[in-house]
Amino acid sequence: MNVVATMPSNRSPDAELARRLAGSAYQGYAYSYPHKTVYAPLTPPRALADVWAEESKRVLELYVHVPFCAMRCGFCNLFTTVNPLGDVVARMLSQLAVEADAAARALGGAHFARIAVGGGTPTFLAADQLDRLFDILSQTLGAAPALVPTSVEASPDTVTAEKLAVLRRHGVRRVSIGVQSFIDSEARALGRPQRRAIVEQALNLTAAAGFPTRNIDLIYGAPGQTATSWLASLDAALAWRPDEIFLYPLYVRPLTGLARMHSAQDKRLDLYRRGRDHLFAAGFVQINMRCFRRAGVHAADHACHHVLTDGTLGLGCGARSMTSTLHYSSEYAVGRAGVKEIVADYLSRPLESFGFSHFGVTLSPDDRKRRRILLTLLEAEGLSRGAYRQSFGTDAIEDMPQLISLVSAGFAVIDESCIRLTDSGLEYADVIGPWLYSAEVATRMESYRWR
Repeated sequence: MNVVATMPSNRSPDAELARRLAGSAYQGYAYSYPHKTVYAPLTPPRALADVWAEESKRVLELYVHVPFCAMRCGFCNLFTTVNPLGDVVARMLSQLAVEADAAARALGGAHFARIAVGGGTPTFLAADQLDRLFDILSQTLGAAPALVPTSVEASPDTVTAEKLAVLRRHGVRRVSIGVQSFIDSEARALGRPQRRAIVEQALNLTAAAGFPTRNIDLIYGAPGQTATSWLASLDAALAWRPDEIFLYPLYVRPLTGLARMHSAQDKRLDLYRRGRDHLFAAGFVQINMRCFRRAGVHAADHACHHVLTDGTLGLGCGARSMTSTLHYSSEYAVGRAGVKEIVADYLSRPLESFGFSHFGVTLSPDDRKRRRILLTLLEAEGLSRGAYRQSFGTDAIEDMPQLISLVSAGFAVIDESCIRLTDSGLEYADVIGPWLYSAEVATRMESYRWR
């Protein structure tokens, strides 16, 4: 998730797209819009009961953020802190219970159609702490993993049979393991010193636990990585027969361990193409630039809830909540000092403060339309013009005429029902995403002061 956004110029859409294409194919991962670097203090804070009053709460996602890791990888700019001391984890779970109770009272009879637990590293928690986390969700919010698709992220060095047993007992269906590379030297170059033996042990335990869906994350573009070693990592992943594989390009981001690394030759696009074609040959289909799913695998863990039309309630320090008009979270930081400061603030918050959103961004009508266009277009299925018109009463092409430029560049096809990226368009998703940002959002991202 890179957040570098060059501010839009006065060039025509065709000229601006051409300017961007002359640079790297990796200019920004538009995994959400607007990015947290656009968020600001909400003055005055917004009462959650008011924020959610007019929202549909029948098909919500519940996202829980666990901001702890055993180590911080060199490429990581996630909101996380390493090896918290003393009773920090226990206090965090206590605050999570308070936050969940405040959310339950504000939302009323909400129904959660999907649960995701991320971080950080959720499996950094001990088995009994994982047990408590899921008890909080089910007892306070009625969000039971046994009843809805639930996904948990894990890192190899934190996976144990006892923890996996807790997840299975609670009904977790999907586990995603961040392997990044099966080549030990590449993992070290990424600032993630791990041994393949530990990775294989974690994958073996996960397979034995019988999760219906297993995902493996890999990174391409590591220092010293070659086409041969990249395909070797892919083959090692495929040997475990995962249902999904995510291919992430390496981004060198501010305030991360690799921030001073400069590559003389950017091989990422070539590696992406080789990896994509290798997965196609292995029977996978492409969901978006990063996600590949084994053909025939039903995406049950993504069913019912759609991030662009249904709301998300985020719990835990670092989590993001999203309604149709307001996105809010705790404050944002990447650097160690900034994250620790925000975590400390979360742990000291009084009970009554959890009934309000304090930090976020209000989406303008243009932002809402742009968000739908941008994030739907970057999926392989493309943007349904009919669904867009049903939501907004206008046509996507009328609202964003610059989409026509993608056709002339060979990046998209447009017909009466859909706007869909071509294979070349998906290759350049990390260029197209930032190209579609509004001028205001791009300017605010550009002026963000990293902490």
